[in-house]
Amino acid sequence: MAAPLGRNIGGYNGETIDINDMLQSAITAAKAHGWSIERFPNAGNLPLYGFRRLAKKPRLTIYISTGIHGDEPGGPLAMLELLEDNDWPSDISIFACPCLNPTGFTNNTRENENHTDLNRDYRHIKSIETLAHTAWINQLPTFDLGICLHEDWEAKGFYLYELNPDNLPAVSAEVVEAVGAVCAIDQSNLIDDRPAQGGILKPVVSPDARPLWPEAFYIVLHKTRLSYTLESPSDFPIATRVQALCTAVRTLIDLHLAKR
Repeated sequence: MAAPLGRNIGGYNGETIDINDMLQSAITAAKAHGWSIERFPNAGNLPLYGFRRLAKKPRLTIYISTGIHGDEPGGPLAMLELLEDNDWPSDISIFACPCLNPTGFTNNTRENENHTDLNRDYRHIKSIETLAHTAWINQLPTFDLGICLHEDWEAKGFYLYELNPDNLPAVSAEVVEAVGAVCAIDQSNLIDDRPAQGGILKPVVSPDARPLWPEAFYIVLHKTRLSYTLESPSDFPIATRVQALCTAVRTLIDLHLAKR
C-alpha cells in the first residue's frame, strides 16, 4: 500500500491541476452520459456548474460536491473519474458540483482569489461563489444524503466526518473498511483537534456554536439530515487519493441504496 511522500511541509506541496481543463473534461463526460449541465446564475465570469442526473423512479437522491478548497485536487479528479466511469445505479438521482472554488485552483490556495475560505462562508454568506452555490441548492429537492469530497494535507490517512443530527442509519464504518483496502486510514484519536475513532469523526451539529459554517452544515440544515465529508490524505500519491475518494463514494451509494 502507498505511503506518504513527505512533501507536505507547512501546507500542500503536491500535484496541481488545470481546473479549466478538468471542468471541460467533466462537462464532456457528463453530457456524453445524459446529465444536464447548468451554469450557476449570478456567478459572473466564474465557471461554477451544477450537474443533474435524474432517475425516473429514484430510490435514492444524492448530492455530491468538491473543489471548495483550491489546494485539494484529489476531489475534482475523483469526480471526473466517477463521471467518466458512469458506473451509477440506474435508480438514483444525483446533483453534483464539480468545483466550487475555481480561482483557488488557479492559485493553488485553500481560499478563493479574495482570500476567503469558502468552506467557512455558509452562515454569513459574502462570497460570489457561495451566494451562487446556495441559490442553486435552494431550488433543488431534498437529498437522502450529501457527500463532500475533500483532502487534508496533514492527515496520516483517509478519514471522514459524519453529520447525522437525527441518528439515522449510517455506514461510516463500512466506508472506512472499504477504503482501507486501497489507502491507509488515519487512526489518530484527535483529527483537526476533534475526537476521532477509527478514521470517523461525528461532530455535533450545533449551528449557534459555530460562527462560521462549512458547506456540510448548510446542507444538513437545509437539504438533508445525513452528510459525509470525505478526506483523503494529500501527502499520499494522487492515484491513491483519487482511488480512496472514488471507493468511498461508490461504497456510500451502494450501501445506502441497499437500505432502501
